[in-house]
Amino acid sequence: MKIIGAGFPRTGTLSTHAALTALGLPCYHMAEVAMRPDHIRAWHGLICEGRPIDWHALFADFEATVDAPAAFFWRELLDAFPDAKVLL
Repeated sequence: MKIIGAGFPRTGTLSTHAALTALGLPCYHMAEVAMRPDHIRAWHGLICEGRPIDWHALFADFEATVDAPAAFFWRELLDAFPDAKVLL
């Protein structure tokens, strides 16, 4: 993970996603969650049941993330990926 987007939904996250993707960084957005049932289960487990997420496994295919639900956990993501940059 190189970029952690901490901006909440409706703050330009889709445009940021498009820009990061155009720069060659595979970027995780809320739309990715909807297409990945295992991610739905992981986020549900974290948010509703307090189960921990293996951040490295969840974001294995991505170098950046923007939008919910990941933006709500930017501090935890920064702990997991200490060399990443946080984008506001």
